[in-house]
Amino acid sequence: MTRERPLLPLWAAAPTAVGAGLLLTLAFPAVSWWPVVFVAIPLALLPLIGRRAWAALLIGTLFGAAFFLVNVSFTARYLGPIPWLALSLLEAALTGVGAVLITWAYRWVPRVLRGDIARVTALPALVAGLWTLREQWLGSWPYGGFPWGRIGVTQASGPLAEVASWVGMSGLTFLIVFVCAAAVEYVRIRRLRDVRLVLPAAIVAVALVAVPAFPTTDAGSMRVGSVQGNGPAGYFDRRSAGDILASQLSATAPIVDEQMDVLVWPEGGIDSDPTNNAATAATLDALAERVDAPLIVNAATARGDEYFNTSMLWQAGDGAVQTYDKIHPVPFGEYVPDRPFFEALAPDLIGLIQREYTPGTSEPVFDLGDAMVGLAICFDVIYDDVIWAAMNGGAEVFMFQTNNADFRGTDENLQQLAFARMRAIETGRSVVNISTVGTSQVMAPDGSVIEGLSADEAGAMLTDVPLRTGLTPAVILGPWVHGVLAGGSALGLILAGVIRRRARETAPSL
Repeated sequence: MTRERPLLPLWAAAPTAVGAGLLLTLAFPAVSWWPVVFVAIPLALLPLIGRRAWAALLIGTLFGAAFFLVNVSFTARYLGPIPWLALSLLEAALTGVGAVLITWAYRWVPRVLRGDIARVTALPALVAGLWTLREQWLGSWPYGGFPWGRIGVTQASGPLAEVASWVGMSGLTFLIVFVCAAAVEYVRIRRLRDVRLVLPAAIVAVALVAVPAFPTTDAGSMRVGSVQGNGPAGYFDRRSAGDILASQLSATAPIVDEQMDVLVWPEGGIDSDPTNNAATAATLDALAERVDAPLIVNAATARGDEYFNTSMLWQAGDGAVQTYDKIHPVPFGEYVPDRPFFEALAPDLIGLIQREYTPGTSEPVFDLGDAMVGLAICFDVIYDDVIWAAMNGGAEVFMFQTNNADFRGTDENLQQLAFARMRAIETGRSVVNISTVGTSQVMAPDGSVIEGLSADEAGAMLTDVPLRTGLTPAVILGPWVHGVLAGGSALGLILAGVIRRRARETAPSL
């Protein structure tokens, strides 16, 4: 049995993969052209068909490099090209490894499951599963992974986002890639008049557009004050002690005498540890008394020899009555894994990161008495496990605290905001996404914007935020969806490979 020839010669496959990666970046904020995924994904798949493993690794790495070098270019904003190149090229290499699995699927499945129907059902399902597996791998390894740039997030501003309330972001990625892969096979088979062959892609495409968001239950509302101080919160911003706190207090002033149920400040909105600094604690006590409501604030805290990125529920006179420590500190941002090794490679750069944050272990929820608040600190929002833990802890609304000051002038804040919007839709919960420097928004459970503050402007919002109860299928089935898509696609590829090998060993020689 002869091996299928590559669909594209290498000289054409390489630029096609690069073009697909660059095109895919347009689906993400700030451009947010969500339909682009239905062009970019087929262009990423076509160069892999018929390839050998090493060529697929090259093609996949080129695709990943073109995508990540643009998509995470914000990482070069202050620290220069080294972190940007290191992160982008690592993600590109992992993307290339994932591409090898996809090209094996294209090689093996048609020989194991013969027939056109299998070509437009089983093969696209396996390709979509392996693409999703690759996303999950990038999102969990190494050092906890970096689940940025997921296909599901591209739909934050599009009509397909509501499907995420049923299958989560990984499930949405799977369905989108399935449609693209099935469409590719339909065209490759060249039997365009055979309606049966277009039905699988058409049925899933219609479902993506037609399925409404899963309904959650109205549980009233709460009045939330949220403040974007626009202070000098960046790593290299010039500031004196207390400047960030002062900027937050100044921006809070217009709403300080208004009635509210809780006041929320962003990550890093306090530049001293109120659990160890009496003056800062007194300032927060006075503010809580003035607004006659608890505060949700954030600061770096120390306990013994350990440091934490900590959100606190602060009550006047009682201090931090509940705390949540960030579960996923950012590698090379909030701590340095394997410090001796990396310090030997780039001592000046690694030396800038003096404080080592310890991962938190507490549940990401605060009990306000009248409502349960789900939490995520900055990049915590991109990790499914944090969101699922908050929902299982009874969250009726989410309050995301973030500090985007190190990425001023880039689209990082908008990309992170897209994650926040997808979390609202996925969980059926309102989201208060408050940043030090913006963009900050309050979103309804359907992801629509109730109120917002533009980037690089100080301001405060006072918003009646809807509360919801009830778990969406995306939350209930989330871990199962991950497991089935990852484990099922890996097992399917292994079985295809084993069956193909046995068939070759038993085939009569000519």
